[in-house]
Amino acid sequence: MAKSNKKQTRACGVLLPIFSLASEYGIGAFSKEAYDFVDFLEKAGQRYWQILPLGPTSYGDSPYQSFSTFAGNPYFIDITELISLGLLTREEADKYDFGESDEYIDYEKMYKSRFRLLMSAFENLDKATNAKTIRKEFEDFKKSSDNDWLQDYSLFMALKNANGGRSWNTWEEGIRLRKKEAIKEALVKYADEVEFYSFLQFLFLKQWSALKAYANGKGIEIIGDIPIYVAFDSADTWANPELFQLDKENTPIDVAGCPPDAFSATGQLWGNPLYKWDYHKKTGYKWWMKRIGHCYKLYDVVRIDHFRGFDEYYAIPYGNPTAEIGEWRKGPGYELFETMKRELGDKKVIAEDLGYLTPSVIKLVKKTGFPGMKILQFAFDSREESDYLPHNYTKNCIVYTGTHDNETTRGWFDNLPRADKKFCKEYLGIHYAKDAVWELIRAAFASVSDTAIIPMQDYLELDMSARVNTPSTLGGNWVWRMKKDALTDELCGKMHDFARIYGRLR
Repeated sequence: MAKSNKKQTRACGVLLPIFSLASEYGIGAFSKEAYDFVDFLEKAGQRYWQILPLGPTSYGDSPYQSFSTFAGNPYFIDITELISLGLLTREEADKYDFGESDEYIDYEKMYKSRFRLLMSAFENLDKATNAKTIRKEFEDFKKSSDNDWLQDYSLFMALKNANGGRSWNTWEEGIRLRKKEAIKEALVKYADEVEFYSFLQFLFLKQWSALKAYANGKGIEIIGDIPIYVAFDSADTWANPELFQLDKENTPIDVAGCPPDAFSATGQLWGNPLYKWDYHKKTGYKWWMKRIGHCYKLYDVVRIDHFRGFDEYYAIPYGNPTAEIGEWRKGPGYELFETMKRELGDKKVIAEDLGYLTPSVIKLVKKTGFPGMKILQFAFDSREESDYLPHNYTKNCIVYTGTHDNETTRGWFDNLPRADKKFCKEYLGIHYAKDAVWELIRAAFASVSDTAIIPMQDYLELDMSARVNTPSTLGGNWVWRMKKDALTDELCGKMHDFARIYGRLR
């Protein structure tokens, strides 16, 4: 997706969060349903499957606020695979309640059931049909230099449980400040639990690697996400305080967010710790190279979230109740991406360049050669010409009808103000409202954009009940699941036709 000397070909793909696949044991991320979805994408002529971050989620269930930037979400581990390995019996698995609805995730039930079941699998390790092989693979996994983050993450999770789930900055001083003796004692005290959380990461990576290899074998590439910031309450911040703008007590000095704009009178207070960019520069961006390199083990293409923050970032004094008071500061700029290209090679990247863009951000995106994003739902403002209208695109961009943060296109069109709806109908030649979603998909496919990515909810023409996330709100987000009978032969044929007609066939 990034510019290269090779002639680029037109392509298309689907945006579907991996947690939106259902299974009999809750989320079907790595289960048969995921493999069936890959088969569907192949038949439909698609090249890309875009997912959201795979990290373990914290309060609020957002994949963008994770306990670790390196670890994977234990909710995604396929229970049926553990049954086939002899780590669990079907009777054990069937005892637990994962929620009633096929269309929504019940995270409370997932949390209560999933970890108990996974603990049983861990305790049954020596009863597995090929226990020796699994244990050897697990030992090799723990020793791998690629997984030098694993012990810190596993201890962090064990300590979090011991502290009633409270944020690490409330833990006792020796642990909070990571004094050597305190960490050494904790590793002995919580040895079994550290081993358990490490085992979950072993299972996660083994299962995800198998699914990704299957997808790649079918000609499907995975687009993943790297959020610019990590969560304050994460193993990353706790284990590496020197990377962030923290004081001597490891309390944030300033935090991340966005200033007030037309969408929010008080701005957005994200609260993530900000990077100590001068320190990162001194180390040759070592931690960043490790982080990005890890992403390319999980994904084929990486979408860098909030790309603007690498040019300039907004700093809000810690403790402020809103984002109204803050200042813009210079980020690392092109140097970080120059280091990335030198150390990791020419990788496929998407720059999330949405929102208000200053001339310096536009210049940075252009210099990297990374394609930016075009969102059709942002295009139809009857009052002004928009960069998001297809006739203004260049080839080096990725077009979406909407993203995980937008309304579904059906919901968006139904709620459009009258003048904007009139303009949208004129522009796309829409005569009947029922055709609106597919006409937007057609506009994306017909554009000069190298790649068109369509959310699965739009292919299914679903209303607002299928929205994945409403930014700056808590509750009711990240819960939508696709019905098991949604992927019909008729839909597959229609998607294939669009890919063929507009020169995007895999």
